[in-house]
Amino acid sequence: MESDAAEVDARSRPAEGRVVVLGLGNILQKDDGVGIHALRWLGADQGLAQTAHFVDGGTASFTLLETIESTESLIVLDAVVFDGRAGDVRVFEGADMDRLLSRRQAGSVHEVSLSEVLDMARLCDGLPVRRALIGVRPGEVSWGDTLSAPAHAALPRVGAEVRRLLRGWCNGSV
Repeated sequence: MESDAAEVDARSRPAEGRVVVLGLGNILQKDDGVGIHALRWLGADQGLAQTAHFVDGGTASFTLLETIESTESLIVLDAVVFDGRAGDVRVFEGADMDRLLSRRQAGSVHEVSLSEVLDMARLCDGLPVRRALIGVRPGEVSWGDTLSAPAHAALPRVGAEVRRLLRGWCNGSV
């Protein structure tokens, strides 16, 4: 159920009021690419296109700053190291997301870059008011372009969490 429809230039701007759903990861490193795989999986759902602006952020960089600053609502999808089993899904919202990304030795494989981009947005008064990181616990991070079975099985749960956040943030209209 993957689709390239979700892939959008990282510097693109969302339409007014749309939530940016940002997928991060390296799709050549198995489960590290779960954020991009989840983004593509969600992109196949045309109903979400009314509310969400899908952005393939790759391995994160400062090119994402304009996109992040242009929205009030941001959902990040990424592989995140936390206590649990491969394929577990956790949602970190607002201050919890900020705390996770400020940790030096754990969290997302891209946390330094994402953290720096969010810090830059904060300095420019452009940090999204509503923000969440949906993390999938990776099982395998090694060369390969497919997800492990646990990470692949997590995609529907990631989708459910994205929809839950969108419903809450968009007055139940998703």
